[in-house]
Amino acid sequence: MLERLRKLNPDIDFYSVKDSEFKRYGCVLNFNTDEIIKACNEINMPEEGSRYSLSVKELEDLKCAKPLKGKLFGGCEAQIGLCHGYNTNLNALEFHNSSEINIAVTPLVLLLGFRYDMESNEYSSDKIKAFYLEKGDAVEVYATSMHFCPCQVSNEGFSCVVVLPKNTNDVLDELSEDRLLFKKNKWIICHDQNKALIDKGVYPGIHGINYNIKY
Repeated sequence: MLERLRKLNPDIDFYSVKDSEFKRYGCVLNFNTDEIIKACNEINMPEEGSRYSLSVKELEDLKCAKPLKGKLFGGCEAQIGLCHGYNTNLNALEFHNSSEINIAVTPLVLLLGFRYDMESNEYSSDKIKAFYLEKGDAVEVYATSMHFCPCQVSNEGFSCVVVLPKNTNDVLDELSEDRLLFKKNKWIICHDQNKALIDKGVYPGIHGINYNIKY
């Protein structure tokens, strides 16, 4: 699959999360994901588009939930959510002042960039790199890495577990003077041609190609 993705997407650098290139963006975790993948497969996919739930009870109640949270946050409060549906575009980049764990319930692609490559909230998409995750792969994505909705590699869509500090991505208690702060512990910029996100108030800071991952 990785070689196929590389051939079909020559305009972007493509890697596996197991390649050394990923070490600057995150790390691969040694964690048994069988239980959580089985639970995710029992949750219905959206009919269209993508959906993110910051905390999913079916996942929070699993036996693996406590060690999964502990693996990232060392006992601090965390939440286990799910992002799933259909997407092939970059569209936006977000970051948190914390790492996050992603578990590939299906094979998928993460489009990643570095926060420090932004200049005055502007970012050139030619700095983006694509990373392929096989089903069952678990990774920590560092706080210095910008990311957004995963991309599918089949017509069946994608599904990705998302573990973050508790209340991340929840609604802000009050408006912030920070132009990029969109929700709690969530800073985001979108592509300058993504009208849907711009209309929601997201800053159009990404310029260049809005990559569309072909599979």
